[in-house]
Amino acid sequence: MTTSADTQQQPLVSFILTYYNLPTDLLCQCIDSILRLSLRPDEREIIIVDDGSDQSPMNNLLRYGDEITYVRKKNGGLSTARNQGIEVARGTYLQFVDADDQLIRASYEHCLDIIRSHQDADMVLFDFDEQNNTTDDVPAAEPTPVSGTDYMRHHNIHGMACGYLCRRMTVADLRFTPGIYHEDEEFTPLLLLRAERIYPTTVKAYYYNKRPDSIITKQDETHTTKRMDDFLGVIRRLYQTADRLPHNEQLALERRVAQLTMDYIHNAILLTPSLTAVKEKLRELRTYNLFPLPDKSYTKKYKWFRQLTNHDLGLMLLVKLLPRLKKER
Repeated sequence: MTTSADTQQQPLVSFILTYYNLPTDLLCQCIDSILRLSLRPDEREIIIVDDGSDQSPMNNLLRYGDEITYVRKKNGGLSTARNQGIEVARGTYLQFVDADDQLIRASYEHCLDIIRSHQDADMVLFDFDEQNNTTDDVPAAEPTPVSGTDYMRHHNIHGMACGYLCRRMTVADLRFTPGIYHEDEEFTPLLLLRAERIYPTTVKAYYYNKRPDSIITKQDETHTTKRMDDFLGVIRRLYQTADRLPHNEQLALERRVAQLTMDYIHNAILLTPSLTAVKEKLRELRTYNLFPLPDKSYTKKYKWFRQLTNHDLGLMLLVKLLPRLKKER
């Protein structure tokens, strides 16, 4: 549905949409949210990577004509679909989009303005909205650029790969690890370490459609066990990578590892609300030098969580209270 790449100039942004067994109306809404942006046809590239859906959505996409590039591959999971999109993409920048989500026009235009006016931008960070709020206020002032390493040293980050525009040349040979959950949590910090100039914004430019039947909401035991095992695998690999980095980058990645380890313990308490089971998880973390959590003042929440998990009474309190707090929400 597209002409040869040899006859086209390089787009400003390649949008990589990953699709698998979704209602096609959600996919079309996603595409339409991109087409509503101020990008000219030659400035955008919309790549739909169908990860081996039971039925191709092509019949419902014919109306888009040359506006899209459709790639169908054997089912291999989200990581392989995104990696395929990276290989196909020709844009200066990449934007990952899940096919059931949408971009919020006014806020996303602010991010496009940044990459148009700052050719040194390696990444533009933005926030998520679960309400599809299209009237979000956009700040008049531009963010102050900083290196990805320095930003990660002093801030907690959103791991989701859909939460930023990134330069394709900065991604280079970095790819998502196939066959795992939490692939974003591994990819994003490694990408930030490569980024010399990032522009962090607070605009909510991405509508995250939290569907009850999505992968992230599955709660069966097999699924939960794999999520936890994969999460621990990601944390361990990042921890091992940090040990080989220069000092400043090491400090940045160590903060991220500590944050993810805290999240892992939090999830363990929610998913295995038994003090004995949680202690077993902590013993496993200890064997990998991931527990106790480092004595750092990253955030107030981190400090309190670290202190509570370091003592039996505090851990017992967390095991009793956290599942109740979740039910009340």
